[in-house]
Amino acid sequence: MLGENKPLVAPFSKVLVANRGEIAIRVFRTLRELGIGTVAVYSEADRAALHVSYADEAYLLGPGAPGESYLNPERILEAARRAGAEAIHPGYGFLAENAGFARVCAEVGIVWIGPPPEAIDLMGSKIAARDRMRAAGVPIIPGTTEPVDSVDEIVALGDEHGWPLAIKASAGGGGKGLKVVRSPDEAERALQSAQREGASYFADATVYVERFLEDPRHVEIQVLADRHGNVVHLGERDCTIQRRHQKLVEETPSPAVDPALRERIGAIAVEAARAVGYESAGTIEGLLSREGDYYFLEMNTRIQVEHTVTELVTGVDLVREQVLIAAGEPLSIEQATLSFAGHAIECRINAEDAANGFRPGPGTITAYREPSGPGVRVDSGVVEGSEVSGLYDPMIAKLCVLGRDREHARRRMLRALDEFVIEGVPSLLGFHRALLSHPCFIAGETCHGLVESELTAKAAAESAPSRRRPTPRAAVGLRERVLPVEVDGRRFEVRLPEA
Repeated sequence: MLGENKPLVAPFSKVLVANRGEIAIRVFRTLRELGIGTVAVYSEADRAALHVSYADEAYLLGPGAPGESYLNPERILEAARRAGAEAIHPGYGFLAENAGFARVCAEVGIVWIGPPPEAIDLMGSKIAARDRMRAAGVPIIPGTTEPVDSVDEIVALGDEHGWPLAIKASAGGGGKGLKVVRSPDEAERALQSAQREGASYFADATVYVERFLEDPRHVEIQVLADRHGNVVHLGERDCTIQRRHQKLVEETPSPAVDPALRERIGAIAVEAARAVGYESAGTIEGLLSREGDYYFLEMNTRIQVEHTVTELVTGVDLVREQVLIAAGEPLSIEQATLSFAGHAIECRINAEDAANGFRPGPGTITAYREPSGPGVRVDSGVVEGSEVSGLYDPMIAKLCVLGRDREHARRRMLRALDEFVIEGVPSLLGFHRALLSHPCFIAGETCHGLVESELTAKAAAESAPSRRRPTPRAAVGLRERVLPVEVDGRRFEVRLPEA
């Protein structure tokens, strides 16, 4: 039976979040609402990070290098033992899709707030995942479900399925280990390159081959599943606008998905989750062809960065569902009663210089003011004075908006981007302003090539630089005093109106 509306007893006394930055704070917020104690971990580089002060307790893992901190299972488990944490939420990235870590948690009696290790393992291998999906009747892009290691095989596949082909590392992701082959002459070099990247990035040189789709949409489906056999989908997210396979903007619903198609691809996602015995929150990523065919691409066995837009249009707290599922509770929602309202867009505000190849720009944030108002949500892990480290992902914040429809959401996002103040480090505020104002985005097209060419990025940096907007006091001509304040050895500037 699905969860009922009854007083909720906190399922755990303490939960450790094995992550940092905005996602750690995002999880802490839900844990607090559930009455659960929060435990943070941090590296030497993150001593002054916002997520550390937000938690009830915090434990140092080690030096800043990820391998000695956030990617070190032994140190994280030791922190959990010292804190008396009953469960670990991995967030995204780092150890979130590490089946070995999930198994060790279970072995030492700590609840893993995520899917079963077996599902993580299976979906971590693209070849094994394709084979399982095909057996379950889930559509996959035409190609192989076995490893490919010869040029002759690639040429034969090209003759069978047509060119171009995509050679992909079985353990790959984020575009690493992916090579496009447009003719037989390119096969040998592409095969060797994909194998090298697979071995270098993932310690696995195994590759497979599939048909390369021209100008598809990247459409993913959010699913929730519990251990009682309940599985639901929460609609799609369109993540087509990317740069080098890294997402920049996500929105829901997709401009290309109508209710009938949503029902069809939602059913595909539910079947895919059932096929691997999935539990927790997960995402079925797929490609939607220009002809309207939907193909399974991979499954992300964790909470997604862009889960926020799904929460905005459904009103479902996905992290809350994760926690309750891990505690053995049934889902609190049913497919038949799940509804979608409005249109949501997320822009990833990274500390990157769009005019210089999106080069990361670590440094100190000297001014920071978030936008607000109706329908605006900001998930961030920084404040004024925070350090953006070169050791980790350069994300500053996720800026999300909810509007009545897509155009309303687009205009609301532009307003929020204008209000957002970030100084001291480069940011993608200007890039996003230019992108959301571009006719391609306004029309809801795929915009392939627009970002990759960096033409939009350069135009954004040159014509719409990040700028500080006047405060209400400054706007009416009132003068301010700037007073230096020192707290725990850190210096801040406090602005006060003159008497």
